[in-house]
Amino acid sequence: MPKNVPKTSAVVIDGKDLQQLFTALKSQGYNLKGPVVRDSAIVLDEITSADELPVGWHDDQDAGRYRLTHGKDKACFDYNLGLQSWKKFLFPPTRKLWEARRDGRQFTVHPHDEVIEKQAFIGVRACEIKAMEVQDKVLTTGEHKDPFYRQRRENLFIVAVNCTRAGGTCFCASMKTGPRVESGFDLALTEITESKRHYYVAESGSEKGAEVLKEITTTEAGQPEIDRASKAVDKAAASMGRKLEMKGLKEDLDKNFDHPHWDEIADRCLTCGNCTMVCPTCFCMNVEDSTSLVGDRAERSRKMDTCFTVDFSYIHGGSIRSSESARYRQWLMHKLSYWQDQFGSFGCVGCGRCITWCPVGIDITEEAGIIRKR
Repeated sequence: MPKNVPKTSAVVIDGKDLQQLFTALKSQGYNLKGPVVRDSAIVLDEITSADELPVGWHDDQDAGRYRLTHGKDKACFDYNLGLQSWKKFLFPPTRKLWEARRDGRQFTVHPHDEVIEKQAFIGVRACEIKAMEVQDKVLTTGEHKDPFYRQRRENLFIVAVNCTRAGGTCFCASMKTGPRVESGFDLALTEITESKRHYYVAESGSEKGAEVLKEITTTEAGQPEIDRASKAVDKAAASMGRKLEMKGLKEDLDKNFDHPHWDEIADRCLTCGNCTMVCPTCFCMNVEDSTSLVGDRAERSRKMDTCFTVDFSYIHGGSIRSSESARYRQWLMHKLSYWQDQFGSFGCVGCGRCITWCPVGIDITEEAGIIRKR
């Protein structure tokens, strides 16, 4: 996890020199992960070159809507968010825990030991860094820690990108989780595209970041460039697509547990679990055992689960949350109320993915607003 140090003076990286960042990180043994265009969406995958970034691609997002368009500019990060979060690398949706093998009438258990690689995330947004901090509280503190998650976090280098364009479903500004990156990064970039110039205003947020920055061709950022970058981020914050009023939110939701609007939401909700799949903070999982047909081998795996299934809350005698309204209420209340009781923070960071990727366009900001107005 990046150890915050005083930020260095801002420098400018020319657009054509971005590849030097990739080269410097690879020379230090980092496996690079970043955004690419695939199947008409921005997805996260292993990358080796700056040429693989979504150059010129932009996204149009609204409730239940996602479209990519391509322009003639050279911007690499002028999109908002794809459907995947960095959670897929830090807390994989499927992970083998152990394997048992039979030898005659005896058996031995073999823990699944995996090599934790050094990873560098390219293009992490402010809300996503906040999501990592939320998962840090869940998975690295308290009585039940996840050692594999912690190892991945400790072997991580974060190249953050300040948002200069707001998405239709973003509401991070109202939650104070973006669009400007404040902490938790090794390097932070603000991309500026002008008619005759393409560059990045960069600053380091850790000792590791400062060392990498020394290996890249840079010039000292002048005040016009710093102001240009700052205004671009401020513009994104001012044009945010949605807003969630945070003051008194938990208390208002707690008082409206039996609000009739929960049933109205349930009439639209498909309980598909898309919102939990795309959420960067959801961590619920199930543990499954499987055995070979001949009975000589068995293994146990951890797999991502969703609170929208009936079986998720099943105990002896039946499911605690058998209705659609109870399952949606559990999800929203966990994000905006119960999470504070458990971990001292909201479980939502305002990324808007749950709104975009809901097949029927259910909007958490709208529903929470209706629920709290009795």
